[in-house]
Amino acid sequence: MRNFRLHMAFQWIFFLPIILPLCIVFGALRGIVQMVERVMEQIVLDVAPTEPNAPTLTEQR
Repeated sequence: MRNFRLHMAFQWIFFLPIILPLCIVFGALRGIVQMVERVMEQIVLDVAPTEPNAPTLTEQR
């Protein structure tokens, strides 16, 4: 049983320098994409009229 744990420790030591940067990069990219989606949704909510037949600024004259 002790050899198995030692083997797993060696695997973690070997693969951690590969896995950790990949997780950081993909996590950052996912966060960026989610934030862009939230910002775009907020832009649409702020810019779009609230009522379907709401007059625009040029129509109010």
